[in-house]
Amino acid sequence: MPEPTSCTVYYDGDCPICQREIAFYRRRAGAEHVSWVDIESADGADLGPDLDKAQAKARLHVRLADGRLVSGARGFAALWLALPAFRWAGRIAASPPVAWPLERLYRAFLRVRPWLQRRFA
Repeated sequence: MPEPTSCTVYYDGDCPICQREIAFYRRRAGAEHVSWVDIESADGADLGPDLDKAQAKARLHVRLADGRLVSGARGFAALWLALPAFRWAGRIAASPPVAWPLERLYRAFLRVRPWLQRRFA
């Protein structure tokens, strides 16, 4: 019987930074239990009723096994919790004293992401 999917990661396949980062995670142990959805080739059914392409392109989104959708730093924490080598980081990132500053850092990164995308293209 196949292992259940631990989470679904929605990523921007047109973003060179995102491509490299997702490729890194997909090579890790446990990645076979994560569902990876490139939002550029996805349709509405792939994203679900509570996520559209514009939202998905704006920041990382992860759907948990229970169906809840998280994004940003919480999304990274969920992804890291799904990968054995990164569980320690996921536990730390999900803790309340760390989650808020990580989200602030992620939002700062999003402001410079367009410039970085041009540099990595």
